[in-house]
Amino acid sequence: MPTKQIVSECESKMKKALEILKDELKSVRAGRASTGLVENIKVDYYGTSTPLKQIATLAAPQADTILIKPFDPSSIKEIEKAIKNSDLSIAPIVDGKLVRLNVPPLNEERRKQLVGQAKQMGEQTKVSIRNMRRDANKHLEKEQKDKVITEDDLEHGKKRVDDITKEYAEEVDAVVKGKSDEIMLD
Repeated sequence: MPTKQIVSECESKMKKALEILKDELKSVRAGRASTGLVENIKVDYYGTSTPLKQIATLAAPQADTILIKPFDPSSIKEIEKAIKNSDLSIAPIVDGKLVRLNVPPLNEERRKQLVGQAKQMGEQTKVSIRNMRRDANKHLEKEQKDKVITEDDLEHGKKRVDDITKEYAEEVDAVVKGKSDEIMLD
């Protein structure tokens, strides 16, 4: 496999890891209500574990309220159950054909816990990015050992993989810092 292909494959995996982190961080609560808090909660919908965003309309009309309007009103009990079983710690209020979540304001201690949680997610992502770098470097070394690429190609490939790793690690830090700032703002 040519050096460019190995490097490109490594970069696309790192990009995917960053996207997953961004998606996970949506579920970490900031100062105001956001549909990102609930959109990936799994609901038992006719025996299938389905993300809430696929079976309901989600809205945050006010800074402290999330409204969930299921496409199928008969699924309201399952939605309520899924929210209660999630780690949100917010009691759902069934209001006819809607589920209402009143998001309480965060205190300082809870904000610091959430920032710590965001930093931990970022660190896990950086560990997986470093593992991807290690795997790409091993792949490059194997290709060089098998005489598929030259020693110069190996060195250039390793340098490029290191540059990409540094770039994505910095981007992870920036995303986590942005989320941390968002959490700490009142």
